[in-house]
Amino acid sequence: SGLHATDVTSSSFRLLWPKLLSQDTGYYSLEYGPRDNPAGKRTLQVSGALTSLVLSELAPETTYEVALIPESNVHYFPPQSTRVTTLAEEISPVQVLISESGPRSFHVSWAPVLDSVASYQVLYGPLPGNSVEVLQVDGRHNSTVVEHLAPNTTYLVTVTAIYRSGKERSLSAKACTQEGEHKE
Repeated sequence: SGLHATDVTSSSFRLLWPKLLSQDTGYYSLEYGPRDNPAGKRTLQVSGALTSLVLSELAPETTYEVALIPESNVHYFPPQSTRVTTLAEEISPVQVLISESGPRSFHVSWAPVLDSVASYQVLYGPLPGNSVEVLQVDGRHNSTVVEHLAPNTTYLVTVTAIYRSGKERSLSAKACTQEGEHKE
């Protein structure tokens, strides 16, 4: 009904509020800060035309007090407040599974899938060796197929989670392709 938060991550959240003002009838003062550190409070001026705003660069696992004060030259609107707790800091992929291995491809999947991940990078290359290929995978997906491989070869596969905050976390696994068919 009133001021509330969505899309909460470890470092940001989106605030939504009902349309009380317009561009012409005023603006909002938005105050926010950690509940246990009143000195860390910040104030923003927000256009009266807006009903949504993302606050970012927040601390993980922290409860923020947020107050939205409509500054109207037409009507008095009471301030609206809410309390939002950011998520814990990002965790790395904890499992990388290789399956459906053939002579020239295998399937890579990983867990957990987190809202705070923007994308995944899957790096793979033969062992021993230093040639590495990279696949980019959307953050909503948790698997991909690696193709065009050499038969009977061991590959090192590294899955890197790239978080919306810019941090990266990686986990590696080894995969072996099957013997190829000998076609004359």
